[in-house]
Order: sequence, then C-alpha cells, then structure tokens
Amino acid sequence: MGMPEHKRAETALAILSTPIGELRLTASPLGLRRIQFPEEGPDSGTTPPEGGDSGPARRQAGRHLNQALREMKEYFSGRRALFQVPLDLDGTLHQLRVWEALRQIPYGQTVTYGELARRLGSPAGARAVGRGCATNPVPVIVPCHRVVAGTGGLQGFGGGLWRKKALLEMEQGQAPLGLPETRPGEDPGRGRSG
Repeated sequence: MGMPEHKRAETALAILSTPIGELRLTASPLGLRRIQFPEEGPDSGTTPPEGGDSGPARRQAGRHLNQALREMKEYFSGRRALFQVPLDLDGTLHQLRVWEALRQIPYGQTVTYGELARRLGSPAGARAVGRGCATNPVPVIVPCHRVVAGTGGLQGFGGGLWRKKALLEMEQGQAPLGLPETRPGEDPGRGRSG
C-alpha cells in the first residue's frame, strides 16, 4: 500500500477477556495483524504502544484495534457472524490464499481440510491447507476453527482443541456463551478429537 515500513511498524496492542480466555490483539495502521492465545506468549515482533500518541500511524492502528475489540465482543455475545475489521497479514502466496478461503466458510459451518484444498484447486493439498491453517495469525476472525478432519473430528488448533470445540459449539448454538465445561488439565481425554 505504499506505507513506509517504520510507519507500518507502529502498533497498538490490547488484551481482551473472552469466554475462551484472554486474547492478545495487535493492530498496525493497515489493520489487525495478530491474535494470540495466552499460551503463545507475547509476539517478539510487537511493540506495545508507549505513553502518549506518536502520530497518525499510531492513531490509525488504535482505530483498527478498537474496531477489532468491538467486533470480537459482538461475536462472543452472539451478535456478530462476520468480521469487517481490516487485516494486515504477511504470508506466502499459499498462506494468503488459504486464509482468504477460510474467511469464506460461513458462520456455524465446517469444511474438511480436503474440501478446502479442492476449493483452492489442489485436491491432494490437504496437508498444505493444514499448514496454512496452522500459521493463521488471526484465529477466530480468520476462522481456521471451522476446518475439521476428513472424518469430521477435530484436529489441530493453535489455541487448543478445547477452544476449537467451544467456538464451533457456540457458533452452532450447542453451548451457552461461556467457558466450556472442561478446560485443559481437567480431563485429558477431552479435546483429542471431535
């Protein structure tokens, strides 16, 4: 977009408490860049905003961050099915194609890794789609949780399978909008497959 890299590096950061735990959101002047689960730790490439305003780039990052926070709250309260916050994603051409395909999966529905690969024109590319999902920098907003194994079972999610299951149940109206009944460490058998 022609923005100098030092201006793009101006970021805004916030922690959002959600039914699936605290999420750390980072935005740039171009859009939302990252959503991290607590287990991931802070992103080494992210600089939290300093006190005071350093100019238009920082203010624009703050606007994108505030929009993302508002939309995430609406999503978790059951009032939003589609995110509109601009995204600022860095990735390979393949990753960008996978992430865009993920955004096309409707709220409350799932597809298999193989089906998503077919949609991308690579019928044998289920593993490559899985790698693209695994590198998704903005889970929930780019809904990699909506991709399931060929058997329909849950497989792979950076935030843990218990979160993937909770998000799918919430979207399908099968669970109250709260924490799942069991969290990691409480029942080791739960969350291995769906």
